[in-house]
Amino acid sequence: MSATPGTGLGAMLRTWRERLPPSAAGLPVARGRRAAGLRREELADLAGVSVDYVVRLEQGRATTPSASVAASLARALQLSTAERDHLYRLARLVPPVDGTISDHLPPGVQRVLARLGDVAVAVFAADWQLVWWNRGWAALLGDPAASPPRLRNFARDRFPVDAGPARLARWPVTEADPDATDVAVVSDLRRATGRFPRDRRLAVLIRELNAGSERFAALWATGEVASHREDHKTIHHPSVGPVTVDCDLLTDGDSELKIIVMTAVPGSEDETKLRLTALAGPPVAPHPDTDATGRREAGPPARA
Repeated sequence: MSATPGTGLGAMLRTWRERLPPSAAGLPVARGRRAAGLRREELADLAGVSVDYVVRLEQGRATTPSASVAASLARALQLSTAERDHLYRLARLVPPVDGTISDHLPPGVQRVLARLGDVAVAVFAADWQLVWWNRGWAALLGDPAASPPRLRNFARDRFPVDAGPARLARWPVTEADPDATDVAVVSDLRRATGRFPRDRRLAVLIRELNAGSERFAALWATGEVASHREDHKTIHHPSVGPVTVDCDLLTDGDSELKIIVMTAVPGSEDETKLRLTALAGPPVAPHPDTDATGRREAGPPARA
């Protein structure tokens, strides 16, 4: 029996794309624009996949996107949780379930993020996996798109298990109390294990850090449980010099999303430098996880 017309993956992606006005995604609206919703190239940019791949999905020539691509599409289309789960099922994927970490950004959160302009903002999942960032964040710290998706994790940066460079900040960052930050990240991850006991990605992360980082293993052994809230950092930016910022953390309900906002003291030299980085924008870097077809396997640098 054939599927009911208009209910397949391609048809639903097209329906969701055409209903989302570009202004809701933080995109400029040109005068005389005919399309009320997103264009295919706009969705591709927001979701971090090639335009050709979006076309193939909508035409039914591609039917099994990876879980990371499905998550990126759901974020770009600002789907509700029920719609996201429907997208997963149409793509023959198991939707995130209770007890596992979600990378999904609810539409309300996306609306707030879009209205923050060039303030440096990023969103991390409960396991400190980076799932969204804006132009201001990339301009201040460097574009995370230069790192493979799996390595875009703050805990992996704090407790490296190899000699590779940092993956989330492209230039040096110093902190007022780095030891306190280490403790906060580890204790927050332990808290996440109680909240998301069935999450495989979290379990793998903790196992690898315990095995590969003596510092992490020592802090993990203390059994401390807490959450990370605020910090003060100095980013040694290659264009404007050192920029000292307040790093505040907000959380979003049951999903335990971590919204990180970096701001400088109003009227200070640091605020001027921060504005200069936003005006200059992030340097252009090739995307490392694009295959021969031009398809990316992860979420992109999100648009502000």
